[in-house]
Order: sequence, then structure tokens, then C-alpha cells
Amino acid sequence: MATPGCRRMRVGRRAPGGSGVWPAPWPRWRTGRSRRTAREPAAPRRVGPPHVRDAPTRSFAPPAAPLRTRVALLDVDICGPSIPKMMGLEGEQVHQSGSGWSPVYVEENLGVMSVGFLLSSPDDAVIWRGPKKNGLIKQFLRDVDWGEVDYLIVDTPPGTSDEHLSIVQYLSASHVDGAVIITTPQEVSLQDVRKEINFCHKVKLPIIGVVENMSGFICPNCKKESQIFPPTTGGAEKMCQNLNVSLLGKVPLDPQIGRSCDKGQSFLSEVPESPATSTYRNIIQRIQEYCDQHHFQEEKII
Repeated sequence: MATPGCRRMRVGRRAPGGSGVWPAPWPRWRTGRSRRTAREPAAPRRVGPPHVRDAPTRSFAPPAAPLRTRVALLDVDICGPSIPKMMGLEGEQVHQSGSGWSPVYVEENLGVMSVGFLLSSPDDAVIWRGPKKNGLIKQFLRDVDWGEVDYLIVDTPPGTSDEHLSIVQYLSASHVDGAVIITTPQEVSLQDVRKEINFCHKVKLPIIGVVENMSGFICPNCKKESQIFPPTTGGAEKMCQNLNVSLLGKVPLDPQIGRSCDKGQSFLSEVPESPATSTYRNIIQRIQEYCDQHHFQEEKII
């Protein structure tokens, strides 16, 4: 739901309860800046996207320096966990402590949790029905000791399946900021994304905006742009106009993105001069502005 600040928030060590979603005695996740105390931290509100396809989640994380933004990245793609590979964490394992599961850290301010850390091999198949998936997602939200974080980012599989419903249900009391939806220019991808936008509307999940990935190819030599995947029906821009959804940006096709993901490297750091890097940073800025405005309006209501 990659990524990438808005207002600083904190997460407790256990997930919310007492809201009708999960049974007591789990404490509520509190929201609102004026309500937070040092002893009772508030919940993170950075959740998204409900759909991620061919998008380097690592690139959406807010830059760690110089602000040292604290980020929790939760991978709920139970059957196809790719986050450990993309973050350079293959082979790492989750450790149990007195306060719960400890996330695996890329850096001291970037913690990751994924079912991939629980498998004996990256090639192991996870063949689970819905209830078992939902139970693991609940455990990730309840038992992981994230510490204090500014963002909780949830990376989900494509579609509108169990994982998406579970996240929306379990975080219903924490007032999720919204979802970032990823698509590619082809109509076959846009068909799925329209369904996901409709899903967000039905479950009352705000949509921050849509990102069009693989949007054209810029030749590194002549700098001329070519449409590798032609937007035959107008692409994400036309779809967003029709559905009254914000288009956050168009990420050009860059082979280095795939190479960085395969090697577990940060694309923004490895190729800072790429047009895709500039686009990513613009998208992050737009997300920040949305969330800042969202929090300002909420605090006025509070």
C-alpha cells in the first residue's frame, strides 16, 4: 500500500484492540498529535498501497538522511514475498524477544517484516488458505516490536483479496492515510486498477493517488523517449481523469530499477541522475503534501 514525510507518528509494540475488530486486552492505537504522550504512543498512519505491480517499493521509502525518518515496511504478499530480495535481506531471520518479533533492519531507521524471513528457502511455496493468511497478518501487526516509527508502509500483492481486506479491517481504527495504487500504461493493467479503485471506495479507504510505472523509455544516449508499452486507451492519466483520482506521476522504464531490485540496492542512491529518480522524488513530495494536508484537516476537526 513503497515507501516513503508527513507528520511524525509512533507505533506501540502491540496492535489495536477494543475496537470490535480484535478482542481486548490489546490497547487502542491512539491518533491525533494532541493526544500523544511519551508513555502511550500513537499508531502509524502510513499504510499502502492496496495494489503494487512491478514497482520498486524501496524507492518509495522516504530518504533516510538527513532527517533520519523512521520507517516500518510490512510485506503482506504472503504467497510471493519479494521485499527481502529487493531490500537485500535474503537469508535473514526474524528473532523473538520479550517484547515480540524483532524486524529485520536494512538501516537503523528502516525495519522490515515479511513472511519471506520465516521460510527455510526463498523457493519455498506458501500454500495457505485465507484464514491462515489473515492470522499471520494479524500477528505481524500485533507481535512485531517496531519501536517508534514515523511511517508504516504496507506492500500488498495485486488484486483485492484476503490480504487487502485484512489490512483494511485490522487498521480500521487507526485512520489510514490512504493508498498509493500502481499501474502500467496498458489497458489490461488499467482494468485491474479500476477494480482496485472501486475496492477502495467500497471499504472507505482514501486514495492518495495513482502512479504509472514503465511509462515510456528514455534512451540514455540520445535522451529521446519511446513508448515501449503504448497507452492504447490513454493510460493512467486518462483513467484518473475519468475516475477523479490524482495522478501522482509517471515513472519511466529504466533497466537499472530491475537491476537494483535484484541486487537489493537502493535505486535512488545508485542512479541519482536517472529521470526515474527525479520522478520518484516528485511522487514522494506529492504524497508528503497530501498527508500533511490530511493531518491538518483532521487536527482541526479534533
